[in-house]
Amino acid sequence: MTKFAVIEFPSQHQGVARIEGAVSHLRRSATRFDPTRNGASLLLAALVAALLVVANEMVDTWGDGHLLAGWMLMWLIAFVGMALLAAPARRAVALLRGAAKSWSDARRRAAEDERTWNAALHDARIMADLSRAMNGIAVEDMRRYR
Repeated sequence: MTKFAVIEFPSQHQGVARIEGAVSHLRRSATRFDPTRNGASLLLAALVAALLVVANEMVDTWGDGHLLAGWMLMWLIAFVGMALLAAPARRAVALLRGAAKSWSDARRRAAEDERTWNAALHDARIMADLSRAMNGIAVEDMRRYR
């Protein structure tokens, strides 16, 4: 008599499958990450918090009989502030990000120019190339002015 033992082993380790799932989830989350929107949300929260502080100072001066009306006014200011300040906050963050990007690009180009110039000071061939390029640019500029 022959007996067969059928043993089912998983083809993949469960811990590895979990880690792979977590990594793929993090990658999908990273592709959906929008720094402009997140920055705008933080700016919006700060602006609404400032509005609420001002509203709270106004409500504190009222008597106790108007406390419910004061809280209603504060919530109204919070929601209206979020509605009205969302688009300007998003635009402000986009402008700040654009300005920071252009500034870093300008710094990078300046550093590259500095490295090229330092290399040209030590190598006559690079200096000749730069001189020819600058003369060509000057000739083109002169042609445009005529």
